[in-house]
Amino acid sequence: MKQEKTIQIFITGGTFDKSYDYIEGTLYFKETHLPEMLKRSRCQLDIQVETLMMMDSLEMGVKETDQIIVACQNSPCQKIVITHGTDKMVATAKALAKANLKNKTILLTGAMIPYAFGGSSDGFFNLGCALSYVQTLTQDVYITMQGQSFLWNEVQKNSLLGRFEKI
Repeated sequence: MKQEKTIQIFITGGTFDKSYDYIEGTLYFKETHLPEMLKRSRCQLDIQVETLMMMDSLEMGVKETDQIIVACQNSPCQKIVITHGTDKMVATAKALAKANLKNKTILLTGAMIPYAFGGSSDGFFNLGCALSYVQTLTQDVYITMQGQSFLWNEVQKNSLLGRFEKI
């Protein structure tokens, strides 16, 4: 049975969930920040959170993309948010769209600055936007970043300007 009001969040890592090693001066993955973010935001939505992987999207291959697709196919939820690295976010959105996941609204979001960096991170804002958009957009695959939502085939990452934009 489909869960019409429940929002599924799948975590894949990306800058969103990176932590900073102050001694080594490097970014790494420890654990997701999502439960803390949802608690801090006092979110009242019915949400299920599942970590699929914790990796930089530049390291993602076909295996990881297929894992995300299968998770979306198997989810009883019609509304799905995926936290994802920004470098391969558009490619994953395209793969999800081509997988033809009927009756689902899927939003990918991420961050340019890790949540662990505090007030300078865009992750909190992007997560809030994704949770709002997933409730209002029609069934399809989208990317939401910096307060905007884009259909999967109408967006690109502009690495020079550090933003997503309509094409």
